[in-house]
Amino acid sequence: MSTENPLSVLHRRLQARPGSAGAGDAEDGPGEAAEDADPVPDWLPDPGSRPRSWLAAIRADPGRSGGIALAVVALLAVLVTVFTLARHRPPPVVSADLPPVEMVSTAAARPSQPAPAEQAVVVSVVGLVAQPGLVTLAPNARVSDAVSAAGGSLDGADTLGLNLARHLADGEQIVIGIATPAGRPTALGSSVGESGPAPSGPGPSGPAVATTAPSGPVDLNTATAEQLDALPGVGPVTAAAIVNWRAANGGFSSVEQLAEVDGIGPARLEKLRPLVRV
Repeated sequence: MSTENPLSVLHRRLQARPGSAGAGDAEDGPGEAAEDADPVPDWLPDPGSRPRSWLAAIRADPGRSGGIALAVVALLAVLVTVFTLARHRPPPVVSADLPPVEMVSTAAARPSQPAPAEQAVVVSVVGLVAQPGLVTLAPNARVSDAVSAAGGSLDGADTLGLNLARHLADGEQIVIGIATPAGRPTALGSSVGESGPAPSGPGPSGPAVATTAPSGPVDLNTATAEQLDALPGVGPVTAAAIVNWRAANGGFSSVEQLAEVDGIGPARLEKLRPLVRV
């Protein structure tokens, strides 16, 4: 049996070229070749063969213990990954329990426009009333309200020709005329309108009433409304105002008192002075 050092044999085999191993082995003899092969480990590659690739050169067998260890490491890595993902998972979003949305109409949301304030009614009341002149009434006032505001009608006033339930408009005039005896044509009746009424006859088919100027001065205390209306510059409204003043004050004591009648100014008084007397 050879006593050659195994390291020397390994070194010699690693440095040997392919094809030259047969020559060296022949010199040693068959017995020594068998003995030299025993101390070489099995995991060393055969010096006479070349590895097919670098992958085959680094290939290693970890064994059963190594495989178990690798499996345990892989399992731990999977568990750590799953735990990390589960820990950082965001909480589920829960929708808020909100009340249902109600559609509101824009027309209903807008405040209603305030109704325009109703204005007072101002009318003129002349003729046979206690206090002729302008009266201020509430909205939707009637003719009866205007007559009451003027102090009421006097004796001999024509109230049958008025529609006392009629609504009044602002700026109208109410004329309270003289009641005409039965069988005689109406000379100055009552009316409601924007201006005073003209003398009217009994009707379209009745005979026309001619109005003539008086032949001499008219007595202010005894003249009728028809006689006063015939004076120049005196209409139905002024004639009714003269009769009303006469009834309210007990008659005229002088012609100058005509200036106290509504509708008679200084100029008209000068025209009437030679035509009237007391």
